[in-house]
Amino acid sequence: MCGIVGIVGNTPVSQYLYDGLTVLQHRGQDAAGIVTIQNNTFRLRKGNGLVKDVFHTRHMLRLQGNIGIGHIRYPTAGTSSSSEAQPFYANSPFGISLAHNGNLTNAEELKEWLYKEACRHVNTTSDSELLLNILGHELQSIGNFTLTPDDIFTAIANVHQRVRGAYATVALVIGNGMVAFRDPNGIRPLVFGKRESEKGTEYMVASETVALDACDFEFVRDVAPGEAIYITENGQFFSKQCAENPRFSPCIFEYVYFARPDSTMDKISVYASRVEMGKKLGAKIKQEWADEDIDVVIPIPETSCDTALQIAQTLDLPYRQGFVKNRYIGRTFIMPGQEQRKKSVRQKLNAIGAEFAGKNVLLVDDSIVRGTTSEQIIDMARASGAKKVYFASAAPEIRFPNVYGIDMPSATELIAHGRELDDICDLIGADKLIFQTIEDLVSAVSVANPDIKAFETSVFNGQYVTQDIDQGYLERLDALRNNETKETSDKNADSIIDMHNEGAE
Repeated sequence: MCGIVGIVGNTPVSQYLYDGLTVLQHRGQDAAGIVTIQNNTFRLRKGNGLVKDVFHTRHMLRLQGNIGIGHIRYPTAGTSSSSEAQPFYANSPFGISLAHNGNLTNAEELKEWLYKEACRHVNTTSDSELLLNILGHELQSIGNFTLTPDDIFTAIANVHQRVRGAYATVALVIGNGMVAFRDPNGIRPLVFGKRESEKGTEYMVASETVALDACDFEFVRDVAPGEAIYITENGQFFSKQCAENPRFSPCIFEYVYFARPDSTMDKISVYASRVEMGKKLGAKIKQEWADEDIDVVIPIPETSCDTALQIAQTLDLPYRQGFVKNRYIGRTFIMPGQEQRKKSVRQKLNAIGAEFAGKNVLLVDDSIVRGTTSEQIIDMARASGAKKVYFASAAPEIRFPNVYGIDMPSATELIAHGRELDDICDLIGADKLIFQTIEDLVSAVSVANPDIKAFETSVFNGQYVTQDIDQGYLERLDALRNNETKETSDKNADSIIDMHNEGAE
């Protein structure tokens, strides 16, 4: 999962891009990058690390210009080398820089086509660089030195025809302006806003509305599935539906885990959806566990707090904060490497013994992926004196890998893959375990926007909305994502010279 921002302003935009990326930091902690345009020249800074660590004063002073884009990254099938940091750049045609959130499911096919037919070289393993070059090829094929809005939209329509998978994208084209577009299924989120200044209207696109809020832009609407937005360098706004058969299927895991609760995406409040998850799961617990003696409900911070509070209210039980979170440790789900994740759990959370001692506790988490974190947290609860530890997941069992930009691990690493409820319960060491049903989860999220008829729920049911995923694809993905392979590739990538990173110390 990644985060993207883009601004066409009337004054320098680098500080706003920085602020937008900072509030999207939860979407990726591996790398960050900003590129701006000044005097028909790209000014780029990117590197591994958090936003605050990648950009220092000297870098911000170099990022001049009234138009720019930014990206924060966490690695999926690629490596965590700085060569994978975005935005990417291509010098033909015009000069293009692009940032992308998602994952292309036909990347291997596209890479071969780019080399043999389009004569374009891709220097990294990132599918975002593939997308950049495909967009560049389609713009070049138009053959016009001066691009019109219709030229831009024709190129993006051709990209939709050629590319499959999930992509929310923002790009700069030298001498023209900023382009933003979303895949025909709308899997990954993309919103845009505007603000008025003395010099005219300024525009911003971002992964979540919280980035607009941080930069004082007024939310206008979500970018529709398949839609493209084009804003010229002088602030003219154009938009068009560029997909033949768009079908709204946003990723439901955004609402379960990834997005901030103060964001609204696709007309759905993330906070409100998590409260609804608590209502549904609380009702299920009340019905199925009527005989269980639960003393207190405790969330595993922070994503599950809103859900757990609603569960406690539904069950008429006390709600307590039993764990203290170290806010200087990143999100363990998106950390590369299993050993790093294991080590981070004890650094990240510490139990308040008085909330557990002598009690039967119900722990609530947003989901269970590998199960190792859940197991360690249950051990912490028992070590703090809990008599019984019950466990509730706001999401259903995650049985299948994600192919649309979330680094769900190899299927063999998913604790629910090929296992039933009692087996999972035994493995994490809970006295009892309950999952939300997929029907209740969909109902909880869609209540605010009944126009969405289907969500991307493949991690729960194995049904991939792009309809191009077979067993062979999943086996290749498995080879890329298992921890040993990924950690080895990360070490090998350290020796690659980063041709793109201008921002040397």
